[in-house]
Order: sequence, then C-alpha cells, then structure tokens
Amino acid sequence: MSKCAGQIGDPQPNQTEIPLVHELTPAPSVNDVIDRLADLPGLTVLESTLRRPKLGEFSFVTADPVETSQIGRCRFRTNPFVEAAKRMSVFLTPAVDDLPPFQGGVIGVLSYELGQAWERIPRANSDEFQFPDLTISLYDWVIAWNHRIDRAWVVSQGIPELDLSRRKDRASRRMDEILAQLDKPPDEPRSAAEKQSKPSRIPIEELVPQFPVKGHEGLTSDFSREAFLRGVEQVQEYIRAGDVFQTNLAQRLLSPLHDEPPLEVYRRLRECNPATFAGYFATEDWAVVSSSPERFVALRGREVETRPIKGTRQRQLGPEADLFTRDELRESSKDQAENVMIVDLLRNDLSRVCKPDSVRVPHLCSVETYETVQHLVSEIRGRLRDDVTIWDLWPAVFPGGSITGAPKIRAMEIIAELEPTVRGPYCGSMFYVGLDGNCDSNILIRTLLCRSGWIQCSVGGGITVQSDPAEEYNETMHKADGMLRAIRSQ
Repeated sequence: MSKCAGQIGDPQPNQTEIPLVHELTPAPSVNDVIDRLADLPGLTVLESTLRRPKLGEFSFVTADPVETSQIGRCRFRTNPFVEAAKRMSVFLTPAVDDLPPFQGGVIGVLSYELGQAWERIPRANSDEFQFPDLTISLYDWVIAWNHRIDRAWVVSQGIPELDLSRRKDRASRRMDEILAQLDKPPDEPRSAAEKQSKPSRIPIEELVPQFPVKGHEGLTSDFSREAFLRGVEQVQEYIRAGDVFQTNLAQRLLSPLHDEPPLEVYRRLRECNPATFAGYFATEDWAVVSSSPERFVALRGREVETRPIKGTRQRQLGPEADLFTRDELRESSKDQAENVMIVDLLRNDLSRVCKPDSVRVPHLCSVETYETVQHLVSEIRGRLRDDVTIWDLWPAVFPGGSITGAPKIRAMEIIAELEPTVRGPYCGSMFYVGLDGNCDSNILIRTLLCRSGWIQCSVGGGITVQSDPAEEYNETMHKADGMLRAIRSQ
C-alpha cells in the first residue's frame, strides 16, 4: 500500500506540526484497511457504506485506544460526561482544513438506559446481558476517508502527551506503527482475529422467556407474536386515555453467535444492509455492530443538526411497485403525523440549549430509500448558545425522540413497563467527538449486540392510535430483514 507523506496542503516530508498527516495513495478500501488492522485491540469503524451527498461522504477506522472508560449503571441526576469533558479539554486541537471532520478524539457508545441519568425512569424488569450505560475510548490516530473525492489519510495526534516535543515524538512513532501495519499482508490480521477466544454462552433458561419466531429457525424473541400485538393495543389504550400521542414498542430477537468473531458479522451486515451511519465498536466482552440509517445529532462549530426517522415501508421488487410504495409513504397521513410529532419534540429538546429563534426545520417528511426499506425523514437545525458544548447538548436531547415517542418521559415509562428487557445499545447512540469539539452520532437502530454467545437484534416501531397491531409486528420484521440475512450466514 503506497503512501505519500506530508502535512495536507504542504508537500514537505519534514513537517513537524501537530497533527501529523499522511495521505494513502491510491486510497485503499475501508474493507481492506479493516483486514490489515483486525488484530489490533479496540478496532473501531465509523463508516458510510451507503454513499450519499452530505450524508455518505466520510468513513473512519481506528484502533488501540489510549484509554477506555465505562459506566456500568448511571445514577440519577449525575452527569456521566463530566470526566470525558475534562479529559478532552486538555487536548483541544484545531482541525486540519480540507480533511474529513474526525481527526482523533473520543468514540463511544451510549446505552438507551443512559437517559435515566437525567430522568427518573424505571428500568425494564430484566437485564441479562448487563451492557454498560456508557463506554468511551480516546484515540490518538485515525484513518479517514473522503469518499466524494476518493482520498484517504492517516492522522496522528500524539496524545496523551502534553509537552509539544514529546507529543510530536509520539505522533511520529504512532504514524510509523500504523503505516507498518497497513503494509502487512491482509490475511495476517484476519487470521489473528479468528483466533480470539469465544465467550461462553448464557444458558437459554437464564434468559427471559423466549418465543420462536415463525419462519426463522433458531431465532427467538422476548415477545410472542400475540404478546406483541397486545402490547400495541395497550399503547393505544394509553393514547386514548391521553397519556401519550405515540410510543415506540420494540421486540428483542436472539440468535446464537457461532464460531466466528463479531467483526465477520459486521462485514456481512455492511454488505446486506448498507447505511449512511454504520459502525463497529468492540471491547473484550462485547461488540456493537450497526448499519444505522439515522443521524442523532451532529455539531459543526455552533450549528446542530438532527435527522429523525419516522415512517417505514418495505421495499418492493419491481421498480414501479417500489415507486408506488414511496408515494404511498409520502402521502400517508398517519406516518406524516407521527413524523411531525417527533419533529416538534426535537425542536423542543434543541430549544433547551440553542439560541432563541435559531431552531428551524429545513426538510420535513422527505422519503429516503435504503436496501430493504424506505423511510420518512425530517431535518431539524439550531445554533448552540455560547455557553453550551456537546457535553451539554446530549443531556438535553438523549435518548432521541424518534425511538421513544411523545411526550418523551411518559413514553419511556410505558416502554419500561411493556418491554420485557432493557434495550442496551439499541436506540442508544454511537458517536465521535473530535479534538476540535465537533461531533457526529447515530441512533443505534439496525444494530446487533454480540455478547455472551448471543446476537441481539432489536426492532421496533412507533405506535399511534391509528396503528394496526399486525402491521406493526410485520414492520418490525421488515426492519430486521437485512440484519437477519447477516446473522443467517454464520
């Protein structure tokens, strides 16, 4: 893999500014880089496997974090981001112009249950897999792609050193290590990853009651079909009673994790279900594998953007039928009402941290097409107040309203009452915060959790008074289709 050394915009090879930047020429594929880095600890991928203008332009791969911290279970009225905010403030570094936006910093996973740090919401009755509420890793280097112009760079920051001379030395040493790793034959890292120890599987009798899913051998759910339909009807009773306008109800599907590392599951998922906000984040105990189409919040300077998805239709085989489905989704009064309710919720959430009158909706109820489904998507923007950072933004908006319902607090209470298990990473977020303070994040839908010998695949949908229970159940299975194809190939 050939390399062109030098700071971006300056061809001199002895450039000593921080960060150090090397362009990879020609730009390798993300998959090829994953092959060559697979044996490094803490391999993390943030990838646009579905390339779209402004949404599918960038991908990032990194590994071997400087440090990783976790919060197993958050406490009410505590700020779980305090330590991360202090740590990051020490290393603030301006971004290099004309490079992809993430150039080193923190990458993390937020569990859906992290929302209980800010709201007194009960947990679901069962938590067999004990997924941490918050995991954050600090990375001092990253390989970054701009897919629009087909270029890729290695960026090395030299953190956690604070002294400039030592920071430059570390940045140079780490750069050399990564370039050497990239020059290895691609089969060596993969063989090392395949030799990783396989976790023992939690016996099925220690899980909440499992129900076979019709038509899917070996797949079980924490809901029977009949119980899920009753759950939809219970949500509708709450709506008629005036408790909520809508609530998201989800079922957790389980399949055994066989003799392969979770990274191989991610490879298949990225092919079966390409998405604009895909990602892979692993520790020694678990891996989150995501093909999410949904941005949660992005921050560029002071400008915040969120893109909620509400409204789904299954793709059709024929192009004319697919176009008809798209038009039917666009014109559906039920789906439009559902989407607009969430837009209003997010406008309210953003107004807590944005400047007055800066919150706006540039796009409302646009149809976007993905591998197996079509979605109704809106976009809300705002401008942060001068006294607010990303670490203040998340407590104002997390978890995302598109996967709770409205009003958010009552919807979350109903979710905890009706769903048999905690959600864990499902409906949480995978995110990065760069050393310049900017960030991007997804909502962890179309997401698998590999832990304790099982693959979890949770799927849900927004329930309104107009919902048909059987159709809502079928919609969850349509959403699971791409993930189940990746699981079945084990």
